[in-house]
Amino acid sequence: MLRQSVAEILVTTPGQGLHSCTDAVARWVAGTGIDTGLLTLLLRHTSASLLVQENAAPAAARDLERYFAKIAPESRSYEHDDEGPDDMPAHLRAALTAMSLSIPVAGGRMMLGTWQGIYLFEHRRAAHRRRIAVHLIGE
Repeated sequence: MLRQSVAEILVTTPGQGLHSCTDAVARWVAGTGIDTGLLTLLLRHTSASLLVQENAAPAAARDLERYFAKIAPESRSYEHDDEGPDDMPAHLRAALTAMSLSIPVAGGRMMLGTWQGIYLFEHRRAAHRRRIAVHLIGE
């Protein structure tokens, strides 16, 4: 019988960077009792994003962060700077990445690859409390 579960996961970030939320999502999936289905995650913010990324080599995260700092640098030249010089670059970085992810679930677990993890990519310098809406449909 098809079932659904919906919740929200709160992730507190200390500031810019990739912050793993794999374990929190995995715990929630396991707690639903749904064995097989499709997991959808939606980040409910416009200045951060969600990524499935390398989870074993910290250098991969550092390289990714440096890359985005180059292609969307902080600058006072942006028209939209309501919350400071990191405001518009955060929106640009979010636009270039993803706000939602879909991940298959089998055996009550996300079907991530061996070296994959789910990350909240915080694009703002200040600490934030980010909300991820999670929805799992399956049986």
